[in-house]
Amino acid sequence: MTDIPIAESIASPCIRVCCLDDKDVCLGCFRTLDEIRNWQAADGGTRSQILQHCAQRREAHDRQFPWPGSHRS
Repeated sequence: MTDIPIAESIASPCIRVCCLDDKDVCLGCFRTLDEIRNWQAADGGTRSQILQHCAQRREAHDRQFPWPGSHRS
C-alpha cells in the first residue's frame, strides 16, 4: 500500500475555464493568480484554506451575478 501525501490527495479545483477578473481571480475555479501559481508547492492545510477561499469567492460572485436556473455547487 502506498501512502499518498495529504497535499497530493487534494485535487486542484481547476476546471480548465481560465479567465481572470480585474482582481486577478479566475472565474473558473475562483483562485487568485497567486493561489494558482503556488498550488503545486502548497501543503494540505494551505490547499484546504485555498479551497475555502474559493468557495467564499464563488458564493459572493453568484450572489452578485446570479444565473437563472443555476445549480452550481
